[in-house]
Amino acid sequence: MSGTKINPDLQKERNTATFNPDEFTVWWNGGPKKYEQIKALEQNFLNDPELKDDLPISYMSHKEHYEHSVRKAVRIAEKIREIRNNGEDNVETYNALLGGSLGTALLKEGNPMSLHFVMFVPTIMGQGTVDQQVEWLPKAWDCSIIGTYAQTELGHGTFLRGLETRADYDVKTQEFVLNSPTLTSYKWWPGGLGHTANYAVVVAQLYTKGEFRGLAPFIVQVRDEETHMPMPGIDIGEIGSKLSMKSVNQGYLGFKNVRVPLNNMLMKNQQVLPDGTYVPPKTSVLTYGTMMFVRVALIRDAAMALAKASTIACRYSAVRRQSPIDPNEPEPQIMEHTIQQLKVFPIIAKAIVFKANGENIWNMYNNISDEIEKGALERLPEMHALSCCLKAICSSDSAAGIEVCRLSCGGHGFMDCSNFPTLYGMATAVCTYEGENTVMLLQTARYLVKVYGQALQGVKLVPTVAYINDAINNKEFHRFDGSLESIVKAFQFVAANKVRIAYERMEQRRKQGHGPEVSANLCGIELTQAADLHGRAFLASSALFELRNLSSQVSQALGDVLKVVLELYLVDACLNRLGDFLRFINLTDNDVSQLELRLQSCLKRLRPNAVAMVDAFGIHDRILDSALGVFDGNVYEKMFEEAKKSPLNKEPVNQSFHKYLKPFMRANL
Repeated sequence: MSGTKINPDLQKERNTATFNPDEFTVWWNGGPKKYEQIKALEQNFLNDPELKDDLPISYMSHKEHYEHSVRKAVRIAEKIREIRNNGEDNVETYNALLGGSLGTALLKEGNPMSLHFVMFVPTIMGQGTVDQQVEWLPKAWDCSIIGTYAQTELGHGTFLRGLETRADYDVKTQEFVLNSPTLTSYKWWPGGLGHTANYAVVVAQLYTKGEFRGLAPFIVQVRDEETHMPMPGIDIGEIGSKLSMKSVNQGYLGFKNVRVPLNNMLMKNQQVLPDGTYVPPKTSVLTYGTMMFVRVALIRDAAMALAKASTIACRYSAVRRQSPIDPNEPEPQIMEHTIQQLKVFPIIAKAIVFKANGENIWNMYNNISDEIEKGALERLPEMHALSCCLKAICSSDSAAGIEVCRLSCGGHGFMDCSNFPTLYGMATAVCTYEGENTVMLLQTARYLVKVYGQALQGVKLVPTVAYINDAINNKEFHRFDGSLESIVKAFQFVAANKVRIAYERMEQRRKQGHGPEVSANLCGIELTQAADLHGRAFLASSALFELRNLSSQVSQALGDVLKVVLELYLVDACLNRLGDFLRFINLTDNDVSQLELRLQSCLKRLRPNAVAMVDAFGIHDRILDSALGVFDGNVYEKMFEEAKKSPLNKEPVNQSFHKYLKPFMRANL
């Protein structure tokens, strides 16, 4: 990755590795074929001179940043078009360039055209009729139009039924009339809406024959295709600067008597006939599709975010020397401090577990999507519930893990050149978009309470919640022996009891005369806790299966390291939920002491392979984009190089000295 001399401390760490990092890198990237494709894609885009930044974007004005981002976004889209014309594109290509690690390397704060590919095109594919796809997809794929997806409003986000934008069908003209009746009904947040897109899929309340029919998606032209001026009746602009995602050009959108043709309503699942007759969808669950796809992708993205953060923190911990452990010895690498290992190593383990789970969920999603296409909808609620809680857990754990890694790097982690500010900003944004995390947990909890009631009636539950059947049949947890299997079963037992408590308290509220919605509100704490434990039980179970399976397929050297990673993840996860474990399982003081000692043992055993493990993530320096995490370990040289790029360092004396400081300092002479 670098032709410069490797920092000797970092090289020493690599020399202690007991496994070949390249073997793990191939698995991390999806196998030999996908790994080759990823490397070819990186070479194609990272070596393009038009996609390199001479000036760090943090020194650009808001306007300069947007214009710079559009230029690069267009270049990326041109190269995507070339790849597609050569027949070399696939879902992974779009994931990598628009939401994945390569995309964030090219556009650090997001791509203003990402929603065109990630939401506009997939929505037409998923909710448009064949005729509508024929009409709109060629334009969208060729980027002769640029679209976005306008659902969230100023006053409502995750609660879709609260959306206020109206679409009234005019039978005389066979058009829909769109209006924003209130300020809170303005669309707010869609990426690219500010000044980039000229079309949008707009989700609005549908009214025909004076009756409310539910929500429906409409293709609406928001800007002129030639001049890019707003269309008549369209009030549009950008919402302003944010904590992160500063390149995405999120916008607002209001309507005043905007007319769109009948055929601009996407009608694969529901229809409006020319006379205004409404034909409802066969089932409301079909609307889950696009949202599930994005949430499943976000679970995989969380793994990469933690991989980046732990790579930076681990390499820096090998290079930074500070605070003697033995007063008679020189300052050690801070990685020698046990507490530093406790900060960084569990994040490495969590990245690997999230990756394994992400692939597992991705395969599950694809299998269930195939079943849905064939009309089998039985497992759709299960998949919806699982994707909701895992999106919430993985995104919140990712943001928290990045912050821990930043803190592990001391003051230097606070600098933009560490890349932690951007990593954290992008990660914490995921906690809100595509379903705010608390609401996601509540959606999962509703499903769990429902299946708990079914289990009480003797119904055999689907695989991901089958542990509830077991807990109902076995009220006591058999002796906790500290094995990894025992930890997983304990997670499931605790999760089942959390679901039981939520179910019982909901029933108590109903018996007190409260309706289901009020009962759910009063039991919100119990419900979210149940969903959180359900997700963590799934992560633990899946980690045990996936990493053990992987350990048996790779070399013994790598397999041994992965066993330590698995043990570290499960023991750490158990200790982090110790209060719940103690509540439902008869853990002794010795049981807890043994878990704490095993955690320390895992840290010690992973120590010789820690740097090799993060090297094995295979993250290119351009993608990592961190002075603290460079592959060659020359951290201080890189930090100084980045400091020199500050525009304030281009002149020895800034004009503010003569204008303000000097007169102030001389005033009393």
